[in-house]
Amino acid sequence: MEKVERRLMEPISDFGMEKTHQMVNRFFHRISSRIQLFLLHKGLIYAIIGFLLGRAIILSEVLPFALPFFAAVFLMKKDKAFLSGVSLIGGGLTISFEVALLIMLSIIGFGLVNRISSAIFRDQVKALPFTVLLSVALTRIGFTYMMKSSLTLYDYMMAGVEAGLSFILTLIFLQSIPLISARKYKQSLKIEEIICIMILLASVMTGLVGVSYQTLQLEHIFSRYVVLLFAFIGGSSIGCTVGVVTGLILSLANVGNLYQMSLLAFSGLLGGLLREGQKLGTAIGLLVGSVLISLYGQGTADLMTTLVESMIAIVLFLLTPKVITGKLAKHIPGTNEHAQEQQQYVRKIRDVTANRVEQFSQVFHALSESFATFYEKDENNEEQRETDLFLSSITESTCQHCFKKEKCWVENFDKTYELMQNIMHENKQNTYKHNMKLKKDFERHCSKSGKVEEAIEQEINYFQANQKLKREVQESRRLVAEQLLGVSNVMDDLSKEIKRERENHFVQEEQILDALQNFGIEIVNVDIFSLEQGNVDIEMSIPFCNGHGECEKIIAPMLSDILNESVIVKNEECSHYPNGYCHVSFGSAKKYRIETGVAHAAKGGGLVSGDSYSMIELGLGKYAVAISDGMGNGVRAHFESNETIKLLQKILQSGIEEKVAIKTINSILSLRTTDEIFSTLDLAIVDLQDGNSKFLKIGSTPSFVKRGEKIIKIQASNLPMGIIDDFDVDVVGEKLKAGDLLIMMSDGIFEGPKHVENYDLWMKRKISEMKTEDPQEIADLIMEEVIRTRSGKIEDDMTVVVSAIEHNTPKWATIPVSKKIG
Repeated sequence: MEKVERRLMEPISDFGMEKTHQMVNRFFHRISSRIQLFLLHKGLIYAIIGFLLGRAIILSEVLPFALPFFAAVFLMKKDKAFLSGVSLIGGGLTISFEVALLIMLSIIGFGLVNRISSAIFRDQVKALPFTVLLSVALTRIGFTYMMKSSLTLYDYMMAGVEAGLSFILTLIFLQSIPLISARKYKQSLKIEEIICIMILLASVMTGLVGVSYQTLQLEHIFSRYVVLLFAFIGGSSIGCTVGVVTGLILSLANVGNLYQMSLLAFSGLLGGLLREGQKLGTAIGLLVGSVLISLYGQGTADLMTTLVESMIAIVLFLLTPKVITGKLAKHIPGTNEHAQEQQQYVRKIRDVTANRVEQFSQVFHALSESFATFYEKDENNEEQRETDLFLSSITESTCQHCFKKEKCWVENFDKTYELMQNIMHENKQNTYKHNMKLKKDFERHCSKSGKVEEAIEQEINYFQANQKLKREVQESRRLVAEQLLGVSNVMDDLSKEIKRERENHFVQEEQILDALQNFGIEIVNVDIFSLEQGNVDIEMSIPFCNGHGECEKIIAPMLSDILNESVIVKNEECSHYPNGYCHVSFGSAKKYRIETGVAHAAKGGGLVSGDSYSMIELGLGKYAVAISDGMGNGVRAHFESNETIKLLQKILQSGIEEKVAIKTINSILSLRTTDEIFSTLDLAIVDLQDGNSKFLKIGSTPSFVKRGEKIIKIQASNLPMGIIDDFDVDVVGEKLKAGDLLIMMSDGIFEGPKHVENYDLWMKRKISEMKTEDPQEIADLIMEEVIRTRSGKIEDDMTVVVSAIEHNTPKWATIPVSKKIG
């Protein structure tokens, strides 16, 4: 019972720990956000940095940090410039009155020079470093002359050094100040930007030189803490870079700190290498690095001091909340947090794009429904309403001023309406003149029968033209509705495809990698994008194979055994040099493959045929064969049939359903020209995974499937495209099998044989007599037989396409592998 309770309590405790961890993270995140907001909003961050930079002195007398910082803040955050200037002077006062006076004079000098440069140069950003350079040089020379009453070559040299360093630091602070003062960083920082921030932080830490407790130096503690932080976040490269930059600047401030550059760089390298052990591993790296370099540089004299300084830095590092390290890591390239942030950004863009596509799909669907609702009307009521409108217009022009109006339309309304309605229908059919009984009945009933009959006969032509126009508009609306619905479906499928994330197949990738490597094949990388049956998609990187074909001969057969389906090489990019890598894509082999043969001839043996044909790869394992016959012969017929094939290919490859595609082509052909030039279409779409096929025949001749001794005729009845606007596409389904021969032909072949009464029987007999299974030979033999019946004359354009459906047998047998993937 206790074991059961313990097991029941375990998930609860885990959940409680996780919830507590989340609450702590949220608390630190809230606190850090408020502190950051407070420092930036009140400008305290500029006061702190200014105070420390005011204390920063290198080479015992050079002050290169103060004015570049003030100038950068003055240009970018002018409202915080006064606070920064005061803090710089305050920091200088902690060193000496002379330092504070020099900083104040340099700020005043900058104000004067900047006013002059702003009047001359428009781009203040580009002019700022030169302004600082001139201001520092003039201030240092003037201050030295004021203090000494004379200048030496050394004074001029030190003024030049300070001015040059200020010039460089101005460029650096212009890059780093916006990154520190921004409430939201951009997604990733460049290496140069990271180094600029490091130089700023090292410059700030230079202001801590001289601040100590007993033998512990504050700049040593904080420099090691910064190295720990960045080594843990960015790895050995970032940690080593931060150590070199920080140590170099600290050594300029105090020559005794020269060994700190080696200590910090080596510690950053070790800490980055051991960061897989989390914070403890990075801390151990710093501890080992600082001890080794301290022993090498100073012996055992200051070893304890170095250990204590490193331990304090480690304690600060361990107390640093994960929220802060995670926030910093998001902006450093190469970190997991940065990769996740990038993935989240890409996912957001993907979702926005998918939602926009889905919205467009809904818009097209709504438009389709709005067009389709036009047809949801009662046809009988509509016809009755139109009849009433027609008769009302007739009575308005004939009966309105008749003296018998009351008698006809009030007392005998039903009889009058029925007679005029019958006259209207008889005029529609052009039989009214022969219906003598109706004429006599109407003459006895109406005193102005002749005038009414004449009005009906005149108006009926306009009425019929109006009815035809309405039907054409209705058909156009229906066609537009179907096309919009087809586009909506395609966009909806595209939206779903965009939203589909790549599945994580880490376990399967490791299994494949181990299986191939255990077999003795060196594989650099494996990426699995899909393991769906019939849609496998795997990419690999392998060392240079020198054209031996290892991928096709060994790796693909092994993958076929591992995945329990035929896998082939889809694409291979070999390296151009021996030490490079080859990148290979593997995919599922189709269950069936199609081999085609075509025989083609123009009327009279000419060069231009009115027939066109095409074999189209539709993707998703589908293959289409199409023949189009333009009415007539010659260039115009070839143009029509070729345009039909090109339109069909583009529309089908876009993903639109076959029926909608054919109706779209029909509407285009019917609207494009008023000439009586039409075209037929014979289309077969074969699914290479299961053999299911669709046949769409628009005015085309029958097709035949030869299956052993059996001949199957495939036929449908539709007029050629472009003749009528409204037609239904008949789809004939047939499951093809391996070994089947599909024979498709134009009317020049089917109706070509001379002195033949039954074309079907003749074609079936000729096909059954074929002894060969080669599709090209069959196409040639059929055309030869037809031309022979015409005594060698080609009296029409002829096209025959023969497709052989065969099992797709891999070139190489599978290689058994012990590991299988579930």
